[in-house]
Amino acid sequence: MGKSSLNRDLTVGRPEKVLWNFCLPLFASILFQQLYNIADSLVAGKWIGEHALAAVGNSYEITLIFIAFAIGANMGCSVVTARLFGGRQYGRMKTAVYTAFLSIAALCAVLMALGLFFGGGLLRLIHTPEDIFADSKLYLDIYILGLPFLFFYNVSTGIFSALGDSRTPFFFLAASSTSNILVDILFVDRFRMGVAGVGWATFLCQGVSCLLALCVIFSRLRALPAGKVPVFSWEAFCRLSAAAVPGILQQSSISLGNIVLQGVINGFGPGVIAGYSAAVKLNNLVISSLTTLGNGISSYTAQNIGAGQMDRVRAGFRAGLRIVWLLCVPIALLYWLGAAGLIHIFLDEPSDTALLSGVSFLRIVSPFYFVISAKLVLDGILRGSGMMMRFMAATCTDLIVRVALSFAFAAPFGITGVWCSWPFGWAAGLLLVAASYRAGPWSGKEKRDESGGVR
Repeated sequence: MGKSSLNRDLTVGRPEKVLWNFCLPLFASILFQQLYNIADSLVAGKWIGEHALAAVGNSYEITLIFIAFAIGANMGCSVVTARLFGGRQYGRMKTAVYTAFLSIAALCAVLMALGLFFGGGLLRLIHTPEDIFADSKLYLDIYILGLPFLFFYNVSTGIFSALGDSRTPFFFLAASSTSNILVDILFVDRFRMGVAGVGWATFLCQGVSCLLALCVIFSRLRALPAGKVPVFSWEAFCRLSAAAVPGILQQSSISLGNIVLQGVINGFGPGVIAGYSAAVKLNNLVISSLTTLGNGISSYTAQNIGAGQMDRVRAGFRAGLRIVWLLCVPIALLYWLGAAGLIHIFLDEPSDTALLSGVSFLRIVSPFYFVISAKLVLDGILRGSGMMMRFMAATCTDLIVRVALSFAFAAPFGITGVWCSWPFGWAAGLLLVAASYRAGPWSGKEKRDESGGVR
């Protein structure tokens, strides 16, 4: 059919084998991608100090707003591209990709302007302690300058996933993430650049990864059997927006909720902030990795729906659940048993407060990775099928429960009460998304349009 040999048709083959082969490179890719933020925190804590770790971690909560837009764009582009690819509509698919890149360029310019102008105000809003404010603002400004790399790389990753190629992003990220650690250390230890060195190292390495991904994407598109196509289409823009906007809103609401949670945590002082900064990076490593597996299941679902194979969607859910639960067993055990040692990776001599807060967070949330992983598999199926509003409702419920319980538990139970809000939120989200899955078109119970399902 003229497709690149690296593109993969997810509509044929045994579902479990297809998902293992497709999703494991995605899982490895996100592990390397998370090394960017882990490396920043590790180098800040080890080479600069506990306050630097708190500053980077504090700014990270603001950067999640921008990451939310990038992930939402990734989701929208991936779903639309996968459906067109699964239906062999290569000309329309190429136009959709070009439209996505042009739209993302405009969105990114707006977000950069807003971030540079309002970043300091957001840091004040979450009650950033004065002794870490300057470093938090410096790191945030450098991060915002690198937003084009973040956005274009995430959209490129979504396109690779839609084409059934999970290996190429892995190779890019493996190289750039490893380089980021080395450049972090070089800038901070050798050049004595402090928190700025951490930020510029990420900027540089993420930029190289982004440019390489774009070169490969355009080369792959040229190899598809389609003649000259429009580089922008309002029809494609509307389809992309319909798939991306709910995801952006959902991810943005999560980011805003995390900012509110950070405000609650900041009230407990720099020691708790440092401990949480280390622990939440480890937690986000797991959640982001499982989310990426969900994104792979989303591409699998979209391709099979595009090919009219609903029975493979049900089989994909069962296979996906087995995969994520197998991965959760060693991770949960590691985080529960090795929590103190993991916190020491980020801090040579953590204060008692930092160590205790980080360890308690990991030990409270890690047993519930089985709950959140099941939700993320179902999230992927709902996204791939176009049930974006139901997906968004379930995820927002998770967030609302966590935020509400954080405020309710903070006074009587202290910081431990805040940590306990995570499992309650995950469980609430799982119940809603499971109910939506049972009502999906693959069940034969109903068929809906893209506002609530798949035609």
